[in-house]
Amino acid sequence: MKISVALAQATQRQFTDDLTGYGEEIEKILSRSPGTQMVVHPELHLFGSDMSTDALQKIAQPLNSKFVGELGEIAKRFGIWLIPGSIVEPTPNNGIYNTALVFNPAGELVSHYRKIFPWRPSEPFSMGNEFSVFELPGLGRVGLNICYDIWFPEVTRQLTWMGAELIVNLVRTTTPDRKQELVLVQASAITNQVYILSVNAAAPIAMGRSLVVDPDGDVVEQILDDSNSIIYTIIDFDRVAQIRRDGTAGVNRMWDQFLPNDPEINLPIYSGRINPRTWRPRMNK
Repeated sequence: MKISVALAQATQRQFTDDLTGYGEEIEKILSRSPGTQMVVHPELHLFGSDMSTDALQKIAQPLNSKFVGELGEIAKRFGIWLIPGSIVEPTPNNGIYNTALVFNPAGELVSHYRKIFPWRPSEPFSMGNEFSVFELPGLGRVGLNICYDIWFPEVTRQLTWMGAELIVNLVRTTTPDRKQELVLVQASAITNQVYILSVNAAAPIAMGRSLVVDPDGDVVEQILDDSNSIIYTIIDFDRVAQIRRDGTAGVNRMWDQFLPNDPEINLPIYSGRINPRTWRPRMNK
């Protein structure tokens, strides 16, 4: 069970209500690899702007806006799964969220995710408080996170526990710590036995270096610089099942660590616990 994906490491576009240029960008990506089923762009790809609160509030778009509807029409026109990066979304209390969107090939908004860990103090976004996993019918489940979320292992662990076999990490890293993020992407894939697609924006704003890591922790594809480049890759959901069955490197099966009669483990930092009886990821097959 496989899906072909294009990761577009691209320069952030200045915000505009006219999405004609973005549609042309999608068409160009698909022309290079006919049969691509999903296209993914980096964090805030369509919202290049002054990152001040005032500037971003002026271009914020509700989920029911004409702008979001037109993104759905682009997905429908090309018959693809589309993750157009994230958008600036207004909050009910005059703040703003950094919100990832997912459209299915019928153009329907099937999932959205509000970034839980904005990069403080530099980012003016309000925190989201819900994790997001969506279904690729007949294939598997996909989780969403955004940039700085990858620094918090709880995010990837929660998404995996919710059934994610692939996690899409949308990035706009403009600082030298992209080097550390590459390590975190690999480590997160290894410790959760999931694919992770980490797509960063290109120069002149961001550091690039997008990559695809498989559930064994191996780098399948990568871009070594900050250029405008596309990764075309295949995600094999059966590979996730195989790694979880046989173990990472053929030996490590973290999701089978606990026995049913093992005691619960208290986690004081969360005022919670690990329950061995609910440890395994939810299965969708």
